[in-house]
Amino acid sequence: MKKNWSTRDIPRMEGKTAIVTGANSGIGYFTALELGRAGVEVMVACRDVQKGQAALERLRAEAPEASFSLEKLDLASLSSVRAFAERARTAMPTLDLLVNNAGLMAVPKRQATADGFELQFGTNHLGHFALTGLLMPALAASRSPRVVTVSSTAAYWGKLDLTNLQSEKHYSPMGTYGNSKLANLLFMLELDRRAGATGLISTAAEPGASATGLQKQDFVARLTRLFGQSAAGGALPSLYAATMPDVKGGDYFHPGARFGLVGPPAPSKFPKRARDEVTARALWEASERLTGVYYPSFAKAT
Repeated sequence: MKKNWSTRDIPRMEGKTAIVTGANSGIGYFTALELGRAGVEVMVACRDVQKGQAALERLRAEAPEASFSLEKLDLASLSSVRAFAERARTAMPTLDLLVNNAGLMAVPKRQATADGFELQFGTNHLGHFALTGLLMPALAASRSPRVVTVSSTAAYWGKLDLTNLQSEKHYSPMGTYGNSKLANLLFMLELDRRAGATGLISTAAEPGASATGLQKQDFVARLTRLFGQSAAGGALPSLYAATMPDVKGGDYFHPGARFGLVGPPAPSKFPKRARDEVTARALWEASERLTGVYYPSFAKAT
């Protein structure tokens, strides 16, 4: 892995297709932008269509040679996820890359999704779990499909209680966020195991301390401004995971400098709890029951 990897090292990817969730701002925006610049046909998936349209115009202005499209996706609504997946499969019957980037952070009070799930867990994990499963036929049509799941350093303090997935017994804004980000890693590794020798690469990235607008708490935002980096810098681990030919299933990338907070991408260590295969299988099965999305044989456990 190149020590000072940057967007200049992204290979050309003409003919490839990608979906990036939450691409109207922050890390998702810069992920979509650089993929487009590399020749990828990118679908920008956003909850707020007005903000998504503004982002689409900026993307086209910054990369006029690239191909971008916009579709509405609300990960806090399973009906929206299903409708989006149906439109996406029609527009992109072959999907080469899915970047599960969108997320909510530190919602002050416990809230519920349209389906009754706790909002952070429902959006950050269950929404992406359902989306990935529903897009699996399009991914299976690709010669080299790849799924990138964006996690966070908050996963290190996550502790998944399978009897309290919806934080009904206890809710903490950052604690519940950390749990959802740990769930992202458990999902990524379990998808890698279930994909087996199919050719699907399931990988993950986290942006370190990046000023993305996701940080709503004042102290977190101040710390990010003082010690962090731009959203463009925070997108580099995601871009490495999404584009580089040396990436393997189960790889995890983060910024490589200042304790993993800033800098070019580097391999990241997993939280110990993320490698718990028993919990990962239980979470997978619970996620199927909760969402009603059951993965096809393409991702069947071996």
